[in-house]
Amino acid sequence: MIETSQDEEDFTSAAAKPAAMSGYALPIIAAGVVIAILYWARVVFITAIISIIIALILEPVVSLLVRFRLPRSLATFVVGLMAASVLYFAGLSAWNQMAGVAAEFPTFKDNLSAFVTNVSDRVQTLETDTTRLLSPTRKVEPPPPPPAPRKGRRNNNNPATPLDIIVPNNGVPGAIPEVRIHEDRNSVTDYIYARLGTLYQFLLMASFVPFLAYFMLSWRDHIYRSFLQFFRGNDQLAASRAVEGVGEMARAFVVGNFLIGIFLATMSWAIFAALRIPYPFLLGLMSGFLSLVPYIGMPLAALPPVIGAIAGGDHGSTVVIAFFVVLSLHLLAMNVLYPKIVGARVHLNPLVVTLSLMFWGFLWDAAGLVLAIPITAGIKAVCDNVDGLRSFGRFLGD
Repeated sequence: MIETSQDEEDFTSAAAKPAAMSGYALPIIAAGVVIAILYWARVVFITAIISIIIALILEPVVSLLVRFRLPRSLATFVVGLMAASVLYFAGLSAWNQMAGVAAEFPTFKDNLSAFVTNVSDRVQTLETDTTRLLSPTRKVEPPPPPPAPRKGRRNNNNPATPLDIIVPNNGVPGAIPEVRIHEDRNSVTDYIYARLGTLYQFLLMASFVPFLAYFMLSWRDHIYRSFLQFFRGNDQLAASRAVEGVGEMARAFVVGNFLIGIFLATMSWAIFAALRIPYPFLLGLMSGFLSLVPYIGMPLAALPPVIGAIAGGDHGSTVVIAFFVVLSLHLLAMNVLYPKIVGARVHLNPLVVTLSLMFWGFLWDAAGLVLAIPITAGIKAVCDNVDGLRSFGRFLGD
C-alpha cells in the first residue's frame, strides 16, 4: 500500500513538471512575441505615442474652452490652430537664426579652428614639459620622414586619383601602359542613399501626427466610453481607475517637462543674450530642452552655448560663465522644479529608470530614450490601479 502511494506521488510530480514548465514557457513566448512586434512596428508605435503626448499637452487648454460652452471639435480645432501658429513662429525664428549661422559659418569655423589649435598647442607644450621633467636625459627624436612613393604604383598620399597606371615589367620601349579605372566610393553618399527609405518612412508617419492628435482630442469622450464597454463589473471600475491614473501621470510628466523646458529655454535665452553669445534664441532653446535628457542632460545642455561662445570669438570668461549658468539652471530644475511638478506624480526608482532607458533605447534608438520614462510610468500607473498587478507597481515604484 505504501509503495502504491509512493508511485502515485512520483507519477503526480512527474506530470506536474511539464505543466509547470508550460506555465513558464507561455509568458516567455508571449513576451518575446510582444518585443518582436514592438521592434518590427516601432515606427507605428512611436507615431502613436508622440500623438498621445501632444494630445495630453493640449488637453488642458481644450477642456478650458469646453467649459466656456464651446463644442469639443471646435475647441480642438482652435487649440490646434494656436499650437500650429506657435510652432510656425518658433520655427521661423529658429530658421532665421540657422540661416544666419550658415551665413557666418566661415567665421565661426575659423574661430573654432583657432581655439582647437590653441588647445592642442597647450596640450603639446604641457606634454613636452612633463616629459622633460620626468626624463631630463631623454631626447625627443623627430618623426621619421614619410616613405617615397613607388614608381608605377598609385600614390597612397593622393587617394582621390581616379586612375591606376601600371607599367609592364618587360620594360619594352614604346609599350602602351596598362590603365585601370578605379572607382572611389563616397561613404557619405552611400550613407545618405541607405537612409532615404528611413527618412521617407519617418516623414510619412510624421504626417499622421496632427490628424491623430486632433481625433484623440475631439473624440476623447467617445473613445473613453467605448473602451470601458470592453469590461464588466469590477473590471470596468479597475479599467476606469487605470485610465484615469495613466492620464494624470502622463499629463503631469509631459506637461511638467514641457513647462520646465520652456522655463529653462527662456532663462537661457535671456542670459545668453545678456552675455552677447551669438544667436541666443536658438542656443537657449536647444540648451533648455537638452537639459531634460536623463543622466546626460547637463553636458548636452552645456554644449550649444559653449560652442556658440567659442565660435563667436570669445575663448575666455564668457565660456566659463555660460557653462556655470547652464549648470545652475540644470541643478535648479532637477532639484527644485522637477520634484515639485513631475516627481509628485511619477514614482519610479532609479534602477527601473536605467533599465527602461536601456530597453527602450535598444528597441527604438533615440526615440526610445526620449519615450522610455513616460512609457514605464504609464505601465506603473496601470499596475497601481489593477489589483492583480499592484505588486509589479510596488516593484517599479520608489
